[in-house]
Amino acid sequence: MTAVLYDAPGPRAIVRNRLTGVIGTAILVAIVGFVLYRFIATGQFEPRLWSWITYKVIQITLLKALLATLEAFALAAVLSLVFGAVFAAGRLSDHTWVSRPATAIVEFFRAVPLVVLIFIIYFGLSRSLGITVSTFTALVAGLTLYNGSVLAEAFRAGIRSVPSGQSEAAYAIGMRKGQVMREILLPQAARAMLPVIVSQLVVLVKDTALGYIIAYPELLQLGVNNLSANFGNVVQAAIVAGVIFIVVNSSLTALAGWLERRTRRAGRAPRARTAVPPVGVVEPQG
Repeated sequence: MTAVLYDAPGPRAIVRNRLTGVIGTAILVAIVGFVLYRFIATGQFEPRLWSWITYKVIQITLLKALLATLEAFALAAVLSLVFGAVFAAGRLSDHTWVSRPATAIVEFFRAVPLVVLIFIIYFGLSRSLGITVSTFTALVAGLTLYNGSVLAEAFRAGIRSVPSGQSEAAYAIGMRKGQVMREILLPQAARAMLPVIVSQLVVLVKDTALGYIIAYPELLQLGVNNLSANFGNVVQAAIVAGVIFIVVNSSLTALAGWLERRTRRAGRAPRARTAVPPVGVVEPQG
């Protein structure tokens, strides 16, 4: 199947690809080594600069920041999936009065930078319209509008990727459009869309750090800003916050991999069993 998408590399291309990979890896290792060398040379790994992590009050602060980040991520993820499903269905609608407004909304929120959305929701609504918006609401709303629009396009592309012959066959036996979408298209498209959904959710986790600009107490604001202000260890606080983000994203990716393997096993057709004649019965010779 891979040969259908692109030509198999020849001997020269294989050598060129390997050489490029070796050079790229060497450059990356050199950059990481230089950064580590500068950290060591400037004393960034000295125990006195990391002693704050052993304080119980600091650990509680980091835990609160992590919970605030996960709370914003969880609600925004659910709302983004709902938003994406609704507007993907709207874009796939046969009625222009539904598909055109849905397309306009999706394209608008995909084009506007997320940080601008958060600014408009938090500062614009409160100062221009007099509507009080909390930092949590502004962050979740911005994350939902942006990531939901991206997911809407991913859902639409996933549904379109299912061969049209399957929906045509379903219509031919009398199934309605809702039944075709629910029983034919979505189960097959879900497996194709899962990697894209997971990638966007990982982006969503990292985008929660934009709550820093409106003083939402997430990892960057509460964990890095406050700790660096009190202890002056900006680099150390940022490294700890980065490690926490890596752990969260890795856990999310591992969960998605487990779900993908489970759905792949559930979607396999059962193997045909060979009929075994009863004991004592001799099969006729043809």
